[in-house]
This record gives sequence, structure tokens and C-alpha cells, in this order.
Amino acid sequence: MTHSRLRRGVTLFQLLVVIAILALLLALLLPATVQIRMAAARQQSQNNIKQLALALHNYESAYAAFPPGANKEGYSTHALILPFIEQENVFRLIDFKKPPTDKANAEIRKTRIKVFVSPLDNVMAMTETGPTNYLFCAGSMPALANNDGILFAESKMRIADITDGTSNTILAGETLRGDGGVKATTVARQHVALKADALKGIKPEAGVADWKDDKNIAADRGAAWMDGKFLQALFTATRAMNDEKPDVDCGGVGGMSGLRTAINGTNVGLCDGSVRFFSTETKFKTWQALATRNGGEVVMPD
Repeated sequence: MTHSRLRRGVTLFQLLVVIAILALLLALLLPATVQIRMAAARQQSQNNIKQLALALHNYESAYAAFPPGANKEGYSTHALILPFIEQENVFRLIDFKKPPTDKANAEIRKTRIKVFVSPLDNVMAMTETGPTNYLFCAGSMPALANNDGILFAESKMRIADITDGTSNTILAGETLRGDGGVKATTVARQHVALKADALKGIKPEAGVADWKDDKNIAADRGAAWMDGKFLQALFTATRAMNDEKPDVDCGGVGGMSGLRTAINGTNVGLCDGSVRFFSTETKFKTWQALATRNGGEVVMPD
């Protein structure tokens, strides 16, 4: 006589215990996975800025001066350094004899350059033009012309002009792009757009009343890397990072701006080619001191 063994199945209780353990493990692993992805994105963004800094230094070596923040035709530093970031083919397609907004450049303006876009910004570009998250620093004053930084309107600075020290002067900063909205929703994505004549005598409180009244709202920050306009390719250190006051664009020729971030700081490239992560706690005076090339300020670590 043979005896068959009874096969015991998994009880409902046991199944629930297994599911609970798996759910607990997933809950423990998920934050770590998110942190790893965030760290990788931050590292990639820092690498992007390093490439831009290296391109600027190579440009300076080739032409004995850094490129202008915007040349007289209105082209950005981004456009001028394309051959130095392995984008010679894109550079050759641009008709530099015509303005960036000319129809002759309409198609090339749509080109998305990977090194210009931060993986930390998860908002898709809301325009057809190629976006950027990296704005070059014109200086500490509102106007793009005759500013005290490195890359401003028709600038032609050399390394020797940076008497504050290359490790104490901002080259570029990472910021959030605009989301295309036309309502005053968040100063991280929207700003106030005024006419160029508003730049004359502009005050720190500029744009606050417009924002409160939901007037003159725009959200195209960083929408077009080709344009050497304010908030498209350039910023001025005239507001603190994540300032509660909105950025203000005065017809593209200057205004009030601060770097915007969704996390507790942002990546900043310095003129020595290094990249540092600056906390949102960084004082406004520190930003202004770092924005100037020859202000003689003593930059104190925050």
C-alpha cells in the first residue's frame, strides 16, 4: 500500500504577510531610488555647466576674449560657442547676418541642444524654440549694457579683466524655465514683462504690483538659447535665489532677476571652470559680490 502526502497550499494569511513584506521593502527602496536619480541628474547638470565653462575658456584662448553675452546682432553666448561644444554643424546653419528671430533662422531656432538643458527641470519647453536652463551672468546691475560681470551686451572681457579672481566670479547659473503660462501662478515659472523704457530708474520693488494685479505676466524664461536677451540667455544678480518678488524683463535689454530652483539650491559655474552647488540660504550680498568681475568685494562663505 502506498501513502500519498497531502500538499499544503498557501493560506490567505501567508499571502497577505508576503505582500506586506514586499510593500514594506518597496517603501524603503523608493526614497533611495529617488535620491539616486536626483543625484545623477544634479551631476549631469554640473557636467553641462563644466562643458559650457570649458567652451568659454577655449573661445577666450582662440579669440583673446570671452564671447559677448549678446553681440550687436542679438545672438547669445550660447550661439557663439556652438563650435566649442561639438555643434559646428548647427553653428554653420545659422545666418548671423540676420537677426535671431528672422525667418531665415526659424528652423535652426528649434534645435534642442542637450548640453543647454538641465535634467533637473521636468517641465517641457512650451515653445517651438530650443530652450536652455543655463543663463550667463551679465553682472550685478539691471541693464545688460555696460554691466560689471563677464558676459553682457557686446562685452569683450578677458581673463585678465577678472581682478576679483576667477574662483570668485560667476560665469553661469542654472534656473527653471518658464512654463508658458499667462497667469501669475508662481514666480519660479512666470515673470513680469515690461517695455524697455521701464529699465530706466528701475527699483527693487519693480513688478510686485503687476504680479499682484496679474498684469503683464509672461513665462518664457530660457525659451530660446539663440537669443541674447534678458532671461533668454542672460540674467543679472539683482534678486536673491528664489526671491519672493517676480523677475522683471524690460524689453529684453535688462531687468531684475534671480536664479529659480525647485530644490534647496542650484548649480553655478564660476570663471575658473569649477561648478558649485549654492544653497537657497545664500545671502543676496554674496550673489552680488560673485556677479562682479572687479568689484573688490570680499566674498564671505555663507
